Amino acid sequence: MRTFPMLLRKDGRRFGLFGVAFAGRLRDMLAQQVWKSPRHAFGGALISLTDATVKVNTQTRTDPAQGKAGHIALVGAGPGARDLLTLRALQRLQEADVIFYDRLVDPDLLDLAREGAQRIYVGKELGTAAWSQARIDRMIVAEAARGKRVVRLKSGDPSIFGRATEEIDAARAAGIAVEIVPGITAASAAAAATCHALTERGETDTFVITTGTCRPGDAEPDRALLARPGTAIAFYMSVEKAAKVQADLLAAGAPTTCPVEIIASVSTPRERRVETVLADLAETVRENGIVNPAILMVRYPKSLARDIASKTRSAA
Repeated sequence: MRTFPMLLRKDGRRFGLFGVAFAGRLRDMLAQQVWKSPRHAFGGALISLTDATVKVNTQTRTDPAQGKAGHIALVGAGPGARDLLTLRALQRLQEADVIFYDRLVDPDLLDLAREGAQRIYVGKELGTAAWSQARIDRMIVAEAARGKRVVRLKSGDPSIFGRATEEIDAARAAGIAVEIVPGITAASAAAAATCHALTERGETDTFVITTGTCRPGDAEPDRALLARPGTAIAFYMSVEKAAKVQADLLAAGAPTTCPVEIIASVSTPRERRVETVLADLAETVRENGIVNPAILMVRYPKSLARDIASKTRSAA
C-alpha cells in the first residue's frame, strides 16, 4: 500500500511541494466524488482539517527576516519507522527553515523536510559534551529570534524524557512562540510490535513509564511503588541498569515469574524482541547482547497475584 510520504518520493527523488500540491488535488477530487455521502462524514471532516495544511505547504517560503515572527516546534519523530510519523509532524518538517535533530532520529525522516531547510545534528553522545542541553537551547532560540521556523526533531514523543521543558522555558523566556507536536512513543510501538495491549481489563489497569537512568546525585525512582498487581511498566534507557531494576522489583515483592518483554530498536529494520521473566531479566539482557535503544516492559497482571495467593493458601 502506498502511503502519503511515499507520494513525496519517486525513484529516490523527492517531489517536494509538487507532491503536496498533488495531494491537494487528490483531496479535492475525493471531496467531490466520494465523501459527499453522509456515510463518509469522517472523510469530509478530514478534508476540511487538511485545507490549512495544504495552503501552508504550497506557499513559497520567503526570507524569514522580512518581519515575520519566529516559531519553535518540538516535533516527535516517533519510534523509528518513517510511516509512523504523524501528519502534523510532516507538516512542520515541510514548513521548517531549520531542523535540529537528535541521534536516534532516522536520517531518512529528513528526506521529508522542505528542500531548502537547514539540517543541524545535535545528538548527545555518551561521554561527550559537544551538544549540551544549554547549547541546544541557545541555538534554537537564536534561530527563531531571526524569524525562522525552527523544528526541534526528537525521537519518540518530545514530552517523554525529551528535555522538552528546558527548551519550552528557553523559548518563552525569549518571547518566542513554541509548540509540542506529539509523536508515537517507544512504549506504544513496543506494545504494537509484541501485539500486547498496554492495559487489559481485569489484568492491568495501571501503566507506568519510568527510567532506570537518572542524573548523578538524583534519587532513583521508588520502584517499590511499581511492584503492584495490575501494573505494566515500561522502562526507558534502562538496559545498563537491568540488574538493578530486577533486584529492586523483586525486593519490593514483584513475583519472579512476572512476564518481561525486551524490545530493542523498535519499529526499525534492526528491531529485536526477547521474552523472559523478571527473575532472568539481567541474564537475558546480557546473553542476548541487548543495547540501547531498548524498552524493558515488565507486567504484573492481577491473575498472577491471584495464582500466587491461591498457591500460598493451599500450601498453608
